[in-house]
Amino acid sequence: MTTEPLRPVTADDAPIAFIDLKAQQLRIRDRIEARLMAVLDHGQYINGPEIAELEAALCEFTGATECVGVASGTDSLIIAIMGEGIGAGDAVFIPGFTYNATANAVLLAGATPVFVDVKPGTFNMNAADLAMKIEAVREEGKLVPRMVIPVDLFGLPADYTAIGKVADAYGLTVFGDAAQSFGGAMGNARVGALCEITSTSFFPGKALGAYGEAGALFTTDHDKAEIWRSIRWHGTDAARAESVRVGFNGRLDSMQAGVLLEKLAIFPEELELRAKHAAYYDARLGEYLNLPAREEGFQSSWGYYTITVPSRDKVRDALGAAKIPTAIYYRQALHQMAAFTPYAREGGLPICEALAGEVLALPMHPYLTEGQIDRVCDELIKAL
Repeated sequence: MTTEPLRPVTADDAPIAFIDLKAQQLRIRDRIEARLMAVLDHGQYINGPEIAELEAALCEFTGATECVGVASGTDSLIIAIMGEGIGAGDAVFIPGFTYNATANAVLLAGATPVFVDVKPGTFNMNAADLAMKIEAVREEGKLVPRMVIPVDLFGLPADYTAIGKVADAYGLTVFGDAAQSFGGAMGNARVGALCEITSTSFFPGKALGAYGEAGALFTTDHDKAEIWRSIRWHGTDAARAESVRVGFNGRLDSMQAGVLLEKLAIFPEELELRAKHAAYYDARLGEYLNLPAREEGFQSSWGYYTITVPSRDKVRDALGAAKIPTAIYYRQALHQMAAFTPYAREGGLPICEALAGEVLALPMHPYLTEGQIDRVCDELIKAL
């Protein structure tokens, strides 16, 4: 069965969706239905053949040699942290401007998050500030620096070269949170093969998303992957006969794997369309505001197209009145949230705090038309 070629599924004057999963489903619904029926027929709803098939396909796509499918992106974070034996008394360095799942995972694993400021253009972790935060933790002597989790925000990979140099100097493990950047690249390497450990989320709204919760971990280290497989299955051994470590139920189900296999088949084309739409936004908006940063050698997956606007809330209200959907990721830096203020450090995070008042995400998905992007841009320019 072949994939139906991409064709316009909405008119230029049709309502604009912030993320359009219906148009995507229209292309591949018959294939997804066949996958779901196959699971119903074989009845292996957990650990069915689709799991191994998906893990192999994801390895081929990313260049990783090991992939472990799990139940969610948050589970992937927790499993990787646990797999390194990180817990009480350990410091894990994460950017202060990202989704709360990263901080939650560190705390659920028993470790302590240390928030790092980001770069204003890329929204990603600032390696220089990372070095300062590590030094501060070492001087205090209360925590042991163990891991750094650069988050690839909005689709753009973090600068793993600069961050890796800092991590190596202090003996920290680098763990890439690629929940928003799957499909991105740095140089000739794709996300999933940019550092020792990478996790991602397949939440439905991601560039590659399931029809429910799902996630995955990537590495080139077979032993790490075996530990992850054990943790995701309640910490049991390969024979499921004995608990050999602490674990939990973090398994990926067969139906979500089936959905992801069919979406992965059209993912390269969708990445090209996302990049095309981002370039068109750039061309229309470049003279009016600060665009998402481009760094030489980096390729974004364009999970989100996020601009910064000083009068953000006023502009968003005007766009809403014109029926242009937008989103704000995020209104608060992590260290400003009630759950995480106990871990805030003196001096704050100036760039994270400034971005929280300015970021605005515009509609971004493969099935936008140029006419729809023109409507977004026309209304945005009027509102500035």
